Amino acid sequence: MVEEVRAEIVAVVSEVLTAAGDAIAEGEPLVILESMKMEIPVLAENGGRILQVQVAPGDTVQEGDLLAVIGRQAG
Repeated sequence: MVEEVRAEIVAVVSEVLTAAGDAIAEGEPLVILESMKMEIPVLAENGGRILQVQVAPGDTVQEGDLLAVIGRQAG
């Protein structure tokens, strides 16, 4: 199974905290977005392994843009 992590707001990518191949746990921050001078962490809803990171620091994302793809175990 794969999980697509998408932006929920228009923001600038402040930090990317993971890379392809990293193992991550549920609730672990993947990316930090900045909007209206606030930092918003984007958290993994499920644990798994990062398959792709689609953004880099400085990128501007729109609501619905793909940030990362997580491969996860069924269950």
